[in-house]
Amino acid sequence: MEIQDVRQLCLSVCGNIEKVIYGKSREIRLVVMALLSGGHVLLDDIPGTGKTTLARALARSISGDVKRIQFTPDLLPSDITGINFFDMKQSEFVFREGPVFTNILIADEINRTTPRTQSALLECMGERQITVDGVTRSLAAPFFVIATQNPIESQGTFPLPEAQTDRFFMKLKLGYPDLRNELQMIDRHGAESPLSDLGPVCTREEVIGACSAVREVRMSEPIREYILRIVTQTRESPRVTLGVSPRGTLALVTASRTCAAVNGRDYVIPDDVKEVCVPVLAHRLISHSRNTVSLSDSNESLMEFLLDSVKAPTEF
Repeated sequence: MEIQDVRQLCLSVCGNIEKVIYGKSREIRLVVMALLSGGHVLLDDIPGTGKTTLARALARSISGDVKRIQFTPDLLPSDITGINFFDMKQSEFVFREGPVFTNILIADEINRTTPRTQSALLECMGERQITVDGVTRSLAAPFFVIATQNPIESQGTFPLPEAQTDRFFMKLKLGYPDLRNELQMIDRHGAESPLSDLGPVCTREEVIGACSAVREVRMSEPIREYILRIVTQTRESPRVTLGVSPRGTLALVTASRTCAAVNGRDYVIPDDVKEVCVPVLAHRLISHSRNTVSLSDSNESLMEFLLDSVKAPTEF
């Protein structure tokens, strides 16, 4: 697939999703970029802002399968990955697939289940496979997790372990729509759900092809050094307790390549890095202010400050 084809695919998918999610062009674009980067997204926002609708619209846009897990305190790891059970008719153990065997997995209110169950997603998200009773099974491609959590409620919730948070490619917020877009939403949702009329604009094979194409985008030495200076700044800043991991470095590299591709270029420029830096890196920081109420806002503001303190290359 050519770079211009990647750009057109992104525009088509984003335009299709915007038929049901109004006024969130930037957030939709970032979600699609995460999909094309082979990553996963954590939507940290209050209930009712369209997180699940966005996930379903994305699945319909790429003609993919979608499954949803409602995370609860009594959820078990086998409820996610699947389980071996004894089939009396066949007189042998048979594997029953869990909901992770899909293209798009909606992990609804992921922080309402125990860390033991949350960890069942680690292998799925990191290696695109699951291991049950010593047998490893590959997941379908593309495999994309959209997890949601409510940042307001704390009763009955379990904070995501750092290892789990670090596996999310981006962390985003949708937020409230503005007045004009909310009026449009009222008009459109009056009769029936707009999702019922939403059709695919590309195939899963085209998405897989686009994922391969973005990996071929060129990144010059000055851009690579720019990314490393940003990451180093997060590790050396006195305002940060724990900086970005090497996994975060690779995520920023991949996201920058994808950003360049969806902008129609086969090479990365500093503006690509700047566009994706905060959503890719902010949630990976542990700042000294982590116990404040607005942790996400604090981390995002801190990441923006660190990004501005690193000089971008002028020749690349």
